[in-house]
Amino acid sequence: MRKILCLLCLCLFACGVAAAQGGNGAAPPKAKPVVVKLNDAQGKSVGTATLSAVKGGVQVKLDLMNLPPGEHAFHVHQVPKCDAPDFKTAGPHFNPENKQHGTQNPQGSHAGDLPNFTVGANGTVKTSLFAGHVTLTPGPHSLFTNGGTALMIHAKPDDMKTDPTGNAGDRIACGALASSGN
Repeated sequence: MRKILCLLCLCLFACGVAAAQGGNGAAPPKAKPVVVKLNDAQGKSVGTATLSAVKGGVQVKLDLMNLPPGEHAFHVHQVPKCDAPDFKTAGPHFNPENKQHGTQNPQGSHAGDLPNFTVGANGTVKTSLFAGHVTLTPGPHSLFTNGGTALMIHAKPDDMKTDPTGNAGDRIACGALASSGN
């Protein structure tokens, strides 16, 4: 009787593990990366941002060109619209918790506040940024909430403290991340 109970427990354990892993013993599938095309105010491509779900947030891999050399701010904006020439249709920074701007602001930060990046003298950059306050899965911090968001490159670096935009200057490139019904 004891052997039968042990076998039954082992069987139940194995079934529970299989169910947790997607039913067939394999790990659940990862979300596919999302590629966002970014354009300048003249509609010219400046490259892509590839978004991938990672532990604690979203990794943003930038592969950019045709940008002014120097340091630039990169933010997530609230509306998935990138109407030239000023991209104001993208609205304010993505801010589901209604905080102030800046990672150095004691009242901040917006979920859409990301690190600055530096473009080389040749106008290109390949780098990776971490967005720790957003997700690609459903919920209030999802980049797909309320129809989506926009990725924005600014003319200057973000000072990481001045509300509401970090003194980042003009919006010089934008890419819409539209929801497909999330």
